[in-house]
Amino acid sequence: MPNNNNAIIVSTLDMDRISALMDKLPKLSKELERLENELDRATVLNPEEIPADVVTMNSTVKFKFQGSDDVMQKTLVYPHDVKGNDDISIFAPVGSALLGLSKGQQLTWPMPNGVERTIEIIDIIDQPERNGEYNR
Repeated sequence: MPNNNNAIIVSTLDMDRISALMDKLPKLSKELERLENELDRATVLNPEEIPADVVTMNSTVKFKFQGSDDVMQKTLVYPHDVKGNDDISIFAPVGSALLGLSKGQQLTWPMPNGVERTIEIIDIIDQPERNGEYNR
């Protein structure tokens, strides 16, 4: 059984931006309440302190669902930055689940159909902080 209590790591910049977006919403959906709870328990670090193997905003991530061999690659973005199928919004259930996880970590998360699925991080292809881009 995957350990869902693994600490997630979020940068101060990502935390501030996500919180500001959520504050503008009239009401949080159940999914976004779950994201808010995850953010509340996150380890928050300055962007310069983020480990290179952690999913941050604007990271490109390879992941899969437990029980499937299909590996997906998506870039985690803010809702207004979704440009196509290669992007996934932080407000989408899968996007919310990815944030803050490290390579090799797993997390069980509710999907839109009401079924919980376990996501496993295979690799972080690109991460702004790893590239010295602390404001992206």
